[in-house]
Amino acid sequence: MNNLFDLSNKTAIVTGGSRGLGLAISLGLAECGANIATVSREASAELENNISKFGTQVKSYTLDLQNFDGYDDFISRVLSDFGSIDILVNNAGVQRRHPVLEFPPNDFDFVLDVNLKAPFLLCQKAAKVMIDKGYGKIINIASLLSFQGGLTVPAYTASKSAVLGFTKAMSNEWAKLGINVNCIAPGYFATDMNEALLADENRNRQILERIPKGRWGTPEDIAGAAIFLASKASDYISGTTIVVDGGWMGR
Repeated sequence: MNNLFDLSNKTAIVTGGSRGLGLAISLGLAECGANIATVSREASAELENNISKFGTQVKSYTLDLQNFDGYDDFISRVLSDFGSIDILVNNAGVQRRHPVLEFPPNDFDFVLDVNLKAPFLLCQKAAKVMIDKGYGKIINIASLLSFQGGLTVPAYTASKSAVLGFTKAMSNEWAKLGINVNCIAPGYFATDMNEALLADENRNRQILERIPKGRWGTPEDIAGAAIFLASKASDYISGTTIVVDGGWMGR
C-alpha cells in the first residue's frame, strides 16, 4: 500500500503560516513532502530555512488579507512559482475582545474580514484551480467557538461559526468535483491569540480543570490533523470538522 500520508509533489498554501498553529501545520505538511506557500504580512526567512531542510520548495508571500483585490494576483504568483495549488489551509485569524454591549463596529468588521471573508474568497480562488484538475484539499480552521458562545468575543464566535457553515456548503457543491473541504477546530492552544486567557490566573485554572488532557495544546498538536485532511487518507471525508481539544468538548 502506498503511504497514505505522502504529500510529495503537492503544493500547499498556508495562511498565517509563519507562526503558531500555522507554522506547525506548514512544517508538518513539508515533512510529508509538500511544497509550502505561506501567507503573512511579512516574509519569514526563518520559516523558509526551517522548511527547506525537508527538501521541499518553500516561499513566503506578503499579503494583507483585507486587500481582497490582491487575491487574484497572489494566486497567479503561486501558480507561476509552484505550478499548482493542491492544498489550501485557511489558518490566519485575528481576535478582538470587548463586552457585547461595547463592541466597536470597526473591530467587528475587522474580525469578520480576516476570519470569514478572507477564507471564503481564498476558497473560491483556490477551488477554481483545483476543479480544473479534479483534485484539491481545503482545510479551514474553525474553533471551539464554532460550537460555543464564549465571553467578550462575539465577532470571533460569529466568524468561526460561519466558517464551519460555509465549509459544509462548499463540500456540498465541490465534493463530486474532487475537492474535499473540511475544518479543524482547535481547542485551547498556548498561542499569541490566547495571551489574555493565559495571563488570567482564574480563567486559566478554569480552562485546565475542564480539559481531560490537563494541559493547553501546543502548536505541534495540530499538525497531525492537518496532514490527515491534506492527504489521500481522508479522500472520503468532506464537510466535517475534526476537533483537536484535548477532550474539552467531551466534558
